[in-house]
Amino acid sequence: MEAYIQEALFVLFQLCFIIQLYYLLSNHSRLTRYVPRQELPAATVPVSVIISARNEARNLTENLPYILQQNYPDYEVVVINDCSTDDSDLILQDIQREFAHLKIVTVNEHVRFKTGKKFALTLGIKAAKNEHLLFTDADCKPATLNWITRMAAGFTGSVQIVLGYSPYTRTRNFLNPFIRFETLKTAINYLSAALNGDAYMGIGRNLAYTKSLFFGAKGFAMHMHVMSGDDDLFVNQNATPDNTAIEIHPDTFIYTDAKTTLGGWFRQKKRHMGVGALYKNKHRRMLSFDAITGFLFYVLFILCLVFKFEPILALGAFVFRWVLQLFIYRKVFKKLDSGDMLWSLPLFDMIYYIYLNVFGLIGTFIKTTRWK
Repeated sequence: MEAYIQEALFVLFQLCFIIQLYYLLSNHSRLTRYVPRQELPAATVPVSVIISARNEARNLTENLPYILQQNYPDYEVVVINDCSTDDSDLILQDIQREFAHLKIVTVNEHVRFKTGKKFALTLGIKAAKNEHLLFTDADCKPATLNWITRMAAGFTGSVQIVLGYSPYTRTRNFLNPFIRFETLKTAINYLSAALNGDAYMGIGRNLAYTKSLFFGAKGFAMHMHVMSGDDDLFVNQNATPDNTAIEIHPDTFIYTDAKTTLGGWFRQKKRHMGVGALYKNKHRRMLSFDAITGFLFYVLFILCLVFKFEPILALGAFVFRWVLQLFIYRKVFKKLDSGDMLWSLPLFDMIYYIYLNVFGLIGTFIKTTRWK
């Protein structure tokens, strides 16, 4: 009986191994071959940059002037001061005196109703004068002054959604390496899916779409009851093979600081993972299958070694997958400003799949009630 159990577990290990190879070769390899446009494109469309900010006085002081000085001839910046209780209103008024293309929208807290980010963004989109909208957050800073130029250039032909990349700044905090790795793996997944014509999410720190698409889809109406999802759920419900493009030139990277405490990181991830259940069925299946088989691959690999059933073959499969990851991810990590993380793959990749399953369960059973 024990021999049958060992054989069944090894067969399951092999199956997980094959499925993980499929994800690497069919999905992620597409991003390896993708080459962003190097020459600086000409400005073609007016742009409205939209930022929702709640109690972000310090970040607005540090980051907003840089966004207001972008090398782009025709754009405005719409900041929604969302029920702030700090000095955000005074900061914004001071900055507006220097930059006339800053538009301020103020949301006041209602006595009976609590509003979230989606409500604030909706007001900002309504206030925007331009068709092409570019989104980021108050705690974010573009890598260069050409951020708008390159992101706006993605609106060609039938494109209505442009997905950007937003890495976390590298620090010495003990959580920082894994947070950067998780963000990188998430980006590889959603950017590769978009290149394969099946975009399923985007990140609101660096995302663009058209005003007509937003109102044509009735905004966030389908998921207004969920606190998160202003970015990934909107893309999941509205992206098509023809209307979505990506932009990963280093000029377009949006940097922000990662959480520095376990509590802050936990709350952030719980909020983000809670919206996965509202993805389209095919995307839920795709992501769940990757998460479960990736987790089982590592669990069964360890069992093969500990209980010594086919340990040589198990080790060979592990090394083969790792080498294939190195081959595929080498260029991708470098493109996404994360070349230093390549050799941490074996450890962080295992932690990543544990994290996906743990937070997937947490997001399913524990609902978040606030966005900040």
